[in-house]
Formats: sequence, C-alpha cells, structure tokens
Amino acid sequence: MSNSERVPNRLINEKSPYLLQHAYNPVDWFPWGEEAFARAKSEDKPVFLSIGYSTCHWCHVMERESFEDKEVAEFLNRHFIAIKVDREERPDIDHVYMSVCQAMTGHGGWPLTIIMTPDKKPFFAGTYFPKNDRYGIPGLMSILRSITKAWKEKRDNLENAGNRIIEAVYNDNHYDPKTLSRTIIDETYRQLERSFDPEYGGFGNAPKFPVPHNLLFLLRYWFATGEMKALEMVEKTLDSMYKGGIYDHIGFGFCRYSTDRKWLVPHFEKMLYDNALLSIAFAEAYQATKNKKYAQAAYEIYEYIKRDMTSPEGAFYSAEDADSEGVEGLFYTWLPEEITSVLGEEDGKRFCDMFDITSSGNFEGRNIPNLIRAEEIDYNFIEKCRSKLLSVREKRVHPFKDDKILTSWNALMAASCAIGGRILNDKSLVNMAEKAVSFINTRLKREDGRLYARFRDGEADIPAFLDDYAFLQWAYIELYESTFEPEFLKDAVSIYNEIERLFSDTENGGFFFYGNDAEKLISRPKDAYDGAVPSGNSVMAMNLLRLFRMTGNIMYVENYEKQLKAFSGQVSLSPSAYVHMLTSYLVYMQPPQEIIVVSNEPENTLMQYVDIVRNNFRPFTSLLIYGSKYKELEDVIPYISGYTAPDGKTHAYVCKNFACEMPVSDLDDLRRLLS
Repeated sequence: MSNSERVPNRLINEKSPYLLQHAYNPVDWFPWGEEAFARAKSEDKPVFLSIGYSTCHWCHVMERESFEDKEVAEFLNRHFIAIKVDREERPDIDHVYMSVCQAMTGHGGWPLTIIMTPDKKPFFAGTYFPKNDRYGIPGLMSILRSITKAWKEKRDNLENAGNRIIEAVYNDNHYDPKTLSRTIIDETYRQLERSFDPEYGGFGNAPKFPVPHNLLFLLRYWFATGEMKALEMVEKTLDSMYKGGIYDHIGFGFCRYSTDRKWLVPHFEKMLYDNALLSIAFAEAYQATKNKKYAQAAYEIYEYIKRDMTSPEGAFYSAEDADSEGVEGLFYTWLPEEITSVLGEEDGKRFCDMFDITSSGNFEGRNIPNLIRAEEIDYNFIEKCRSKLLSVREKRVHPFKDDKILTSWNALMAASCAIGGRILNDKSLVNMAEKAVSFINTRLKREDGRLYARFRDGEADIPAFLDDYAFLQWAYIELYESTFEPEFLKDAVSIYNEIERLFSDTENGGFFFYGNDAEKLISRPKDAYDGAVPSGNSVMAMNLLRLFRMTGNIMYVENYEKQLKAFSGQVSLSPSAYVHMLTSYLVYMQPPQEIIVVSNEPENTLMQYVDIVRNNFRPFTSLLIYGSKYKELEDVIPYISGYTAPDGKTHAYVCKNFACEMPVSDLDDLRRLLS
C-alpha cells in the first residue's frame, strides 16, 4: 500500500526525517511533548518510548518487523502511549534514557526501547527486539503483554523500580574529585597500546570503530614524548582503514564502523561527524609525517562532503543510510561483470584483482571494493577507473539522505575544513568552513542570540545543547587560526559568556548537557565520556586551554582547571574512555609556545613567517598575527598593543615555557628559534 493510500499519524507534522519515516506506521505515534504525557495520564497508560535515527539499520528492521505490523500496532495503541524520538534531534532525551538502558542492562544502542510511567519514570529498557521470541531474546509482543499485565496487577512494583532507576542515574553523575598527575597521560597511552590491533590497526575487536580522537591524542603523545610506537599506531590505523571496505573507494568518505576486525565489511551508513573527525586525523597525520597519501585521503573526504553532503547554502547534511531498495550495502557493492561492463575486460580484470572483487563475493554474494590484500596499488589507474565507476554508480537508487542540519555536527565539520584548509594550504576548504558557520549564525539563532540545534525545511528549532555551543566555539578558534581574522577570535570569546550562563554547574564545575532554559527531564546529565564524538565537556576543556594560550586571560586557565577537577574522579577510573579530555591535559602539561607575528607589510611577506610555523606539526603552539590590519585583536588581547614592528619590518616574537626570546625579523632566525 502506498503512503498516499494510508492514514498518517501525528508524526506527519514533524520536520525530522526519522520521524517522517514513521509517519505512516499503523502505530499511533506521538512526538515527544506534553500532549503525549497528558494523554498517558488521562488514560492511565504506560509510555512506550522508541528512540532511533534515520540511517540506523536495526531501527529500519524493527520498523518493518513490528511498527508496520498490525498486530503490534493494535496492541501498542490499545495499551500504551507510543512516542518516537529522533536521537540526533533530541540528544538530551537520548542521553538521559540511554543512561537508563546502560544502568539497567549493561549495554545500549539503537533502536532504544524504553517503557515508563506517565511521569517519565522508566521501568523497562532495551534496544532492538524482534516481534516474536527469537535469537534467544524475548519478542516485543511478549514484553508488551507482560508489562500490560504488570501495569494492571503490580503497578507499585513498576513505579518503585522507576524511582530506584532515576536515583541510580542521578548518582551516576557524581564522582569524588581526584588529583590528576602526568602519570594518567602515560596510563591512557598504555591502555590504548594494550587494546591496539597490531595486524589491522584500530582498537579492540569487532565491531571496530574509527575513534579518531584516539589518534589525535596519540599524535600529540608522540610529539611530546618521542614515543615512536604512538605514531606507528596512528599510521597503521589510518592505512588499514583507508585500504578497507569501511572506506568508499568509489565515491570517498568513511562508513560508520566495521563489523569485522579487518575493516572489510562496514555498517554502510555514512555520518557527517565521522568524516569530520577522520579528515582532521588524516590532515594532521600528513602534517606530522609529510606522507602525501594522508593528504590525499583528507582531500577525498572533503570532496565527498562537498559533493554529497553540502546544501546549496553551504551547510552540511547529517548522514546517508546503509540501505537502498531495502537492501543493506546494495548501493556500494559490485559484481565482477558490472565492473568489466564499465571498464572493459583488461582494465576490469585488473581493477577486480586489485580491489578483491570476485565471482564468489565478499559480502552476501556481492563485493565491497577494498585494498586490504592488494600488492600493487597504481593510484593513477585507480583514479581513471574510479571516475568511470562513480558515473555509473550515480545512476543507481541512492541511499536515503538525512538532510537535517545540526548545529553541532556542522560546527565540527566547519572546524575540520578550517584545519584541513590550513594544513593543506587550500583556501576553498576554509571558505567551506566560513559558509557553514555563517549559516549557523544567520539561520540557527534567535533574535536574542540563543542558538537552535536543528534546521530543516526552512525551520530552526530546539534550544541548542552544550555540544552545539562547544563545537561552534571550536570552529571559531580554528577559523581564527586559519584566517587570522580577529572577528573569529572575538566570537570564540563572546560565545563563552553564553555557555557559562546556560550550562555551567556553578556548584561542582563542568557544564550540563542541556541549558537552564530548556525542558527539564528526569535528570540533567553532565559528563565527559567521549563516544563516537568527543563530549561537549571535553571539547570545552580544550577550548578553554587554547583561549588561555591565545589571549593570556588567566580566567580561562582557571576555569580549565575547574573543568578538569569536576571530571577527575570519573576520568581516573577509565582514562581511555575520556581521551579527548586527557588530550587537553596533555597539552596543559606541555611547555607552551606562543608566537606573535607583527606586520604591516603585504600579505605575501607576512605569509612567509606564517608558513614557517605552519609547515610542521606543532600541536602545543599558538600563533597570533598583529598589525594595523588586525587592530581589533586588542578587544580580546589588550596587551598585544605593546608588540611592534620596528623599522616597518615584520617581526616575530617567540615565547616558550613562559619566557620570551628577543623578536626576530629574519626568516632564518625564526627557523632557528623554532627548531
């Protein structure tokens, strides 16, 4: 039956692509809101909460098995109030109830299934459930029947369970502070070393996730300590991922994760945030090693983002699905005869040999192109073939694209483009970053300056969360370092006042996930755990430290130290779960280096000094540019007015470990000071 012949439910009025995917389910879905909970109270029914996202494979499976099934829908509609939430649109709700699921079951994931009282107290949690008992797990119908019976006969037990769960989740946010020392940085490295896969790179066993912020930590650890194995772990991981099937060798960009240890078979959805972080890792690896293959990989990711994930206004879309035509990976996989029909027999056979494309296949009878076992890699040949195959693949039915624009992920991608443009000396990437940030500032802000979290179909909505603000501040900092436009540094400074006002925990330090002006949930999370993306608190820690190094304002380092203390208890228990927070601590423990270049000369002269600094990996160095063109910098760095350029010549002031050298105007002298 087509959608035009079916009756839509309430989700038809939503903007979220994920909610709209469920708008024609026979389940009488409500969006999250007071209407749903008021109905649950008035009808004395428990609430069935289902949380997912548009490119989630198992969310689609559960929809097909259960939410499109009349028997399930009739039972849900009769005995429950059913609510659908897009986790990417409402990460606050997801954060709270994922903590519940992890506390109750020891694991989490999506789709997330929660059953709770009308006053939002959860008493059952899980993830994917088949319709009927299968795979050794109970089916959704069995669960719903049991809970319906318990709701009628043992209501007090369920409500008491809900109270205990809320108390447990609340207490989980509280840790006694610990005193951190340099040893925790070394322990973080050792934990990563122990979990490292020396054969295929990456950390842990299957399923294997990229976790790019681990690589950013290891690059800085190598630079600080000279530990070559840290660099080797980065290179092995990047090389293996790039050769694997997790990378789209035809259209570029990385998939979410690998289902196997070798990076061969991905979960095929592509997320904006993965590609943002991985492009940073490849760009920094190029800067650290001068190996051009890393620069090439970064360029390819940016090409994918520019081609497939950028809106006409310059903002970035969220994700692409794993499935097309109802089949996972169909869009990305090939048969040998499909290859030879495009490339011809000779080139086709050579390409198939290189990319492990066989008649038996490596994924459900078809083939994921990969270079894992390739002995000969001819990149000129690959590019010639790839462009032809891409043209053909473009004619296939594409996976669904989630075209909502999220402030946090856009800011993260903008930060990446600014970093990539700076390292790869490509102004077009910096321009991409500027356009994305401009979109946020013009389309995702209220008149009073309050950020929104989501834009889609002409509408901005949902008060922004800590991640939105923290990642936007990160983007401002990177844009300043890439353009030296004082306005970006001023933006990074001014947004901090808003972050403090909305999210600060003035009693215990750190920042809450949602603002004090937002909807109040059963708990107000505040943590620094780094999942697929560094947490807002971890990013804020790094932002504060960098702003201190750039502006000299002691307030920032004092607040950084409070930030670290707030999370020291939980960080000390499991350092490798807080790698980005500890990356900031690694930076904090290093002798700082500040460089101020003062110039009123033409830009090409000034850039000679800048390039000397930028051409090498210097993760503990901050660089400022001052002169008549950059006078606005005095608004946030008053002391900078004392730096001059005698005789009209460009001068570089180099300070290291809180002591300053005499200024130099000779390029060779600058190289000597930096060596």
